[in-house]
Amino acid sequence: MTDNSINYTAKSEFLKIMIERGFIHQCTDIEALDKKLVSTILPAYIGFDCTASSLHVGSLVQIMMLRHLQKSGHKPIVLMGGGTTKIGDPSGKDESRKMLSAEMIDQNMIGIKSVFEKYLNFGDGKNDAIMVNNADWLDKLKYIDFLRDIGPHFTINRMMTFDSVKLRLERENPMTFLEFNYMILQAYDFLELSRLHDCAMQMGGSDQWGNIINGVELTRRLDRKEVFGLTTPLITLASGAKMGKSATGAIWLNDQMLSAYEFWQFWRNSADGDVGRFLRLFTEIPIDEIEKLENLEGSDINQAKKILANEVTRFCHGVEAAQKAEETARKAFEDRSLGADLPTKDFSKKELEQGVMVADLFVVAGLGKSKGEVRRLIKQGGAKLNDQKIDDDEMKVSLKDINSEGNLKLSAGKKRHILIMPV
Repeated sequence: MTDNSINYTAKSEFLKIMIERGFIHQCTDIEALDKKLVSTILPAYIGFDCTASSLHVGSLVQIMMLRHLQKSGHKPIVLMGGGTTKIGDPSGKDESRKMLSAEMIDQNMIGIKSVFEKYLNFGDGKNDAIMVNNADWLDKLKYIDFLRDIGPHFTINRMMTFDSVKLRLERENPMTFLEFNYMILQAYDFLELSRLHDCAMQMGGSDQWGNIINGVELTRRLDRKEVFGLTTPLITLASGAKMGKSATGAIWLNDQMLSAYEFWQFWRNSADGDVGRFLRLFTEIPIDEIEKLENLEGSDINQAKKILANEVTRFCHGVEAAQKAEETARKAFEDRSLGADLPTKDFSKKELEQGVMVADLFVVAGLGKSKGEVRRLIKQGGAKLNDQKIDDDEMKVSLKDINSEGNLKLSAGKKRHILIMPV
């Protein structure tokens, strides 16, 4: 196995892009993989469990990998975890996932599928992407037969060394036998995809390394096929926080879960130290242009952040949505006008008739986790109502405060705004 293989000089276009843009953390036999990528159209897959009705930006690195794979002439396979979601991946979790019904899993799958159509071309061509569901084979398994055929290739000793198991046990958090089976089923997915679609590589995040290795070894042992595994580094923000969350919650990829404006704003608010890395991972801007953008200093770096926000939003929500989001931000921050696409929150007109404590309103709007946090924001001069600074943390907001647009604009700092809509 090759660790930190980014020092390798690749011949294939796909690995050149992966290395140049910082996608690779670990790879099994990168030289053999490189030769395979040069000589043939290589089908490769990434699995996505259906635990919510949308993926969030934590999955965007993997989605971009599949996009680069296809643009390099190879075949992406998107594996929907209709079967494995019934168990739940224990990787990186301190406790068991909530069990979902088959109906909820199917509903979540519909929401997730729509994301991939924006990044990949699906069809019947040689390098067209395909989407498959592991429930198609996992639901049909005969348990005793499966244990006899697949079980002997896994030892408890080895399984206990993988992080998904070891970390849970070290923290003395219970791990169910159901979850313990997850890595075997994921390995079996690779074997099935190899047999059904000639799939030769599984990709995923670094927390999936143990699961991927299991699949590589199982396929080689049973079918004597050369297959590969490749993982990406854990993507964290410059602050050290895990990618995928913001102060107001998860950054979802479906606009039903998060507006295009809020999505755009997440990228626009990137820390200076994240800009270059994010441009490499989440856009297709040429590297020489990225190097110029990441070297901008002072307020000029804000231009690079806008380019980042526009490019990532364009992929996920379309050109028009990206342009609208930028215009809304410009109006909100530069012109100090409302901006038609600011996020909104309905609020009872009856309660406003009686008057609502401003701290309560900010908490309801998601601009503060607690009244104490809002009061601190007010004392620091960072809270505004209709672009006017709030000085009194005991003030009440009522119908008389509604602006000419028929709403209330709340602002926390310079970058977080929401419109309260009386209903």
